[in-house]
Amino acid sequence: MRERHASQGARRAREFEAFVAGAAGRLLHAATLLTAEPRDANPRARRLLTLALAHTYASWDRLRGEDPYDCARQQLAVRFARAAWHQYGSFGRLRFRPSADTVLARLTPQERLILVLRLYEGVAEEQTAALLGLPTERVRAICARAMATLLHPPRGPAPTRVEVAPS
Repeated sequence: MRERHASQGARRAREFEAFVAGAAGRLLHAATLLTAEPRDANPRARRLLTLALAHTYASWDRLRGEDPYDCARQQLAVRFARAAWHQYGSFGRLRFRPSADTVLARLTPQERLILVLRLYEGVAEEQTAALLGLPTERVRAICARAMATLLHPPRGPAPTRVEVAPS
């Protein structure tokens, strides 16, 4: 009996290691996009990935027939959404601001999450809406607003009006 459990545990570990070897790079990139951190300095993204992979490993035996990548991506999204919810301190002030040198830092956490799921991960609107508990139309509108923000960033302050003295 112990030998059977040991061999099942070893098989489970090998399967999970193979999954991580194949999927961790893409998942880390998705987490980095979510947190809007630079690629070379992304501790929040690495923590998100570690927690998502830990949850995936804990549920590994129950995933038979399901794609473990979907489970890990879902955990990544859920953990990011929770962390973003807790980012706001009293009176709506952010405790953490993404680095301003990334393009995605212009977006709200919800916009980043929807944009990454829809465009980078290729998750359908309906699936994204179900994952986030939003109506499909809302996901579509947020995605469109985020794309507009990225494609047409707000310009700097308007030039001041210069009065010319009559001659």
